[in-house]
Amino acid sequence: MTYREKAQVLDEAALDRALTRIAHEIVEQAGGVEHLALVGIKTRGVTLAHRIAEKIAAIEGAKPVVGALDITLYRDDLALKAEQPIVRGTEIGFPLKGRTVVLVDDVLFTGRTIRAAMDALMDLGRPLAIRLAVLVDRGHRELPIRPDYIGKNLPTSRREAVAVMLKEHDGIDRVVIQEPTEA
Repeated sequence: MTYREKAQVLDEAALDRALTRIAHEIVEQAGGVEHLALVGIKTRGVTLAHRIAEKIAAIEGAKPVVGALDITLYRDDLALKAEQPIVRGTEIGFPLKGRTVVLVDDVLFTGRTIRAAMDALMDLGRPLAIRLAVLVDRGHRELPIRPDYIGKNLPTSRREAVAVMLKEHDGIDRVVIQEPTEA
């Protein structure tokens, strides 16, 4: 299916403000960075986790540890995919025990990605707590998962797609709603 851009919902400045707000909320709730870890879900979640960690460092004077989580083999739709999954590797070079882990992802939709991420995390250790930060919450949950930190609530139809574009991957920072083009 192909999509065309329907509307831009965050430009570069608005995306940056959303991440700054998330960083402040994380610091306020965590009470510092000593036992805090940010774990981004590959791919764009990792980029967002690093950006949030930089913002926390500017606020607190110390940067939380950051890891990358590949959930490919934990997905519940793996058997439905025709092609071989591409495993990109998990990079968490710190113990999870005793830490508050903030999972970071770009878009929260059905909740299935987050469920897979929690399963993957628990296989690596037992954090003190797991929190969830998302840049965009678009609704349509299929599982009882709720984010703790949200950059933007964005009601969408199921037909629409939300595209998060980041400089590191796409050369530009913006979030757009896309709609399917009729064949």
